[in-house]
Amino acid sequence: MAEHATYFADDKSRRIYLTKKIISQVFVYLFLTLFALFLIAPFVLMIVGSFVNAQSFYEFSTSGDFTKLGFANWGFSNYKQAFTGTTTNVVTGEVKAKTGTNFGVFFFNTAIVAVGSTTVTVVTAVLAAFAFARLQFKGKEALFALLLATMMIPGEMMVITNYMVVRAIKWQNTFAALILVHGVSVFYVFYLRQTFQQIPNELYLAAKVDGVGDLGYLWKVMIPIAMPTITTIIILSMMGAWNSYVWPDLVASRGWKYNKNHSMLLVSNGLRALFSQDTEGTQEAVKIAGSMVISIPLFVVFILFRKYIMRGVSRSGIKG
Repeated sequence: MAEHATYFADDKSRRIYLTKKIISQVFVYLFLTLFALFLIAPFVLMIVGSFVNAQSFYEFSTSGDFTKLGFANWGFSNYKQAFTGTTTNVVTGEVKAKTGTNFGVFFFNTAIVAVGSTTVTVVTAVLAAFAFARLQFKGKEALFALLLATMMIPGEMMVITNYMVVRAIKWQNTFAALILVHGVSVFYVFYLRQTFQQIPNELYLAAKVDGVGDLGYLWKVMIPIAMPTITTIIILSMMGAWNSYVWPDLVASRGWKYNKNHSMLLVSNGLRALFSQDTEGTQEAVKIAGSMVISIPLFVVFILFRKYIMRGVSRSGIKG
């Protein structure tokens, strides 16, 4: 307090200090506001573009006339076209209906792949993380170091070899190829191992004395304690499966192996297939509406479970 009183011994020094502080805060908030607008602007345009009819949005994109985005031109026609698989060329007026572009089927396929791959990923991550965190076996540290080293290999380098394996065992256009290729995540194993290591080893030793097996201890003790981290893994894994594009487009671009009339496309691939022949860019508004339909489930999941993600991330960084 003495230093504070001495620092502001005269009114001039106090005014200079307060002026500098106000100016610095103004610049900080101005920068943050501009940065936030820069990030939010694409999402705002995406929302607006999904409701503006295709003709008006095409005129806006070619002329830059913002009046074309007015409320008078809003409606749900873009969403209707995206779900029904029809496109209207705003230049020629030609209406096209493409077969195999049912968004309901795309959502069904994506839900199966997301749930299946997430289940397999969580099971393998929990078992592997438990083994590396609690069990004692020869070469454990070397094996774990080798496992972590694989994270340095870009995922794109594994696409060709994975595709060759899938083709060799005739899994093309099957759910197995879409689910099992993401069944193991080294990052999630490492991530969950860090949480498991924070649990006191005395609990494990006490459980062994009471005759509880390894799987029993894992199920009754470690999994409940690590549930925030496991919940985070579930959410991130499902979001990754929902957004996947390259691998499904490579191995499941046709009808189901056991029913050719059932399209195997996921939501991202289905949206791309719907507008694959739009060379003039006349269907941008309908594409945006389709993108909104794909993004809404992920946005809802993030809003509902964001606290679990934050809790899991913070917990994995705490040393017990």
